[in-house]
Amino acid sequence: MSFFFYSGSRLPGNFARKIQLENMKEIDPMKTSRAYAYDMWKDAPMPMVTLLKRMEISRLYRVSKRKRLKFNMLMCWCIGRAASRTREFYLLPVGRKLIQYQCIAVCTIVKDREGQLRSCDVPYSADLWKFNADYVRLTEEVVQSGKDHNLQDYMVIGTSALIHSEIDGAVGMYSGIYNNPFLIWGRYRRQLLRKTLMVSFQFHHVQMDGAHAALFLERLQTEIKSL
Repeated sequence: MSFFFYSGSRLPGNFARKIQLENMKEIDPMKTSRAYAYDMWKDAPMPMVTLLKRMEISRLYRVSKRKRLKFNMLMCWCIGRAASRTREFYLLPVGRKLIQYQCIAVCTIVKDREGQLRSCDVPYSADLWKFNADYVRLTEEVVQSGKDHNLQDYMVIGTSALIHSEIDGAVGMYSGIYNNPFLIWGRYRRQLLRKTLMVSFQFHHVQMDGAHAALFLERLQTEIKSL
């Protein structure tokens, strides 16, 4: 699929007043490692930061072909796996609140039967085959129903794959509503015997610092190479 569509945690309208969902809770930001960042960036008009990294994805490509697994699914699983090992991903600013999550999901974008773009949140599982089964089942449900599949009590990582275009990077939109981390990539490039992919990673500065984001991207590269 080749779509650009921002997606993240979709929260109920009364969320700011009452948080009682199973896998999330409001915490005091001043009692966390993000206290200084929260104080500095909570009111910033543009608190998002974007890092770019060229990934070596030859092994992911080969696994996709050999195992007949969707390239995008494998990319989403590697993202979830790298994020699950980065503790900052489990905290997210929502309005002026800081929310702690227990679970992570990765959002992918699909076209429904009417040709409309829909978002599909896939819960991350360390078991690749379980994640693949959920990915295939949930995306097909979204295609057939024409309805988004949203996981409100998961920390959702948004993704957008622009596979018909080679891009050198992208800076995502900040609406002031969705603070979720977000990754964008285009078409992979062939370089001699290897394949590379430029990935843009946007994140909220309250959630993590540049060093955390850079470490996440390094972990993502490691996960891709060790598939």
